[in-house]
Amino acid sequence: MAGKAFTPRVFSGIKPSGGLTLGNYLGAIRRWVDMQGQGLETIYCVVDLHAITVWQDPAELRAGTREVMAGLIASGIDPERSVLFNQSRVSAHAELAWIFNCVARVGWMNRMTQFKDKAGRNAENASLGLYAYPALMAADILLYHATHVPVGEDQKQHVELTRDIAQKFNHDYGADFFPLPEPVIEGPATRVMNLRDGSRKMSKSGESDMERINMLDDADTIAKKFRKARTDPEPLPDTVEALEGRPEAKNLVAIYAGLADVTPEAVIAEFAGAGWGRFKPALAELAVERLSPISTEMKRLMADPAELDRLMARGAERAEAIARPILAQTCEIVGLLR
Repeated sequence: MAGKAFTPRVFSGIKPSGGLTLGNYLGAIRRWVDMQGQGLETIYCVVDLHAITVWQDPAELRAGTREVMAGLIASGIDPERSVLFNQSRVSAHAELAWIFNCVARVGWMNRMTQFKDKAGRNAENASLGLYAYPALMAADILLYHATHVPVGEDQKQHVELTRDIAQKFNHDYGADFFPLPEPVIEGPATRVMNLRDGSRKMSKSGESDMERINMLDDADTIAKKFRKARTDPEPLPDTVEALEGRPEAKNLVAIYAGLADVTPEAVIAEFAGAGWGRFKPALAELAVERLSPISTEMKRLMADPAELDRLMARGAERAEAIARPILAQTCEIVGLLR
């Protein structure tokens, strides 16, 4: 890739299935907000094509897409400063994904741990889309010649695959065309864990609503969930290292750090020796303070679906303006007559 300079550009996306959680906010959305105005062009997408790799109720998918769009805007993503849209409005994503299906190797896909996790023992009955969606994810990124991809630790493998696909395409066609994007993983709570089991990630699809903080939860619900969050009998230690082996305690400290925008070390310095009777109420108060304005604004935005649709359509027009020339050049390089 020596010699070619690419415009610094960020791309990331979020699925619209199941609603937004605190994990989405601390693990992704807040960092997306921070990246605006840092000299990087920012492109953010509600990846509805990824959602249908498993069956979705159509009405719920439409509602979920609007909810995520509302959550992104309410959290501080400005549709004027960032390109913000839903993926299926830009058909170039699917077109480039097919080309990348023909570049990616089956062996690469077989190594993707998320397919194994999601398909489990039922892999033979999983959709082809669930198996091949990493190629679509690579297309999402490379369609915009994105150079930086903010992701959680569990998504790093997908960015590595994207780099492999870009590298193989460039090599196979002798073209210095696609950048090798860098994963951006940072922050004290990049992976927020389950409130009932600190060894599992906070998920929209968990069995119990008590496992997660939803971005639409009201203040009383947030306080109740943190009050009932699983902990252990020991007070908070005086070092972060002493949290090892205490997954629930470590998770709650990381959540506090993420919400307060401080390091876990700073949280421990403030609460060393404190019992959960002191720490949990402080965490609940902080969470309500940070999240209530977002949930209020989300509800206001969701009350006007036509405006949300207008914003997504406008964002898609801006995305198309970047994507179409890159797809056209890709087809030219491959030898496809357009």
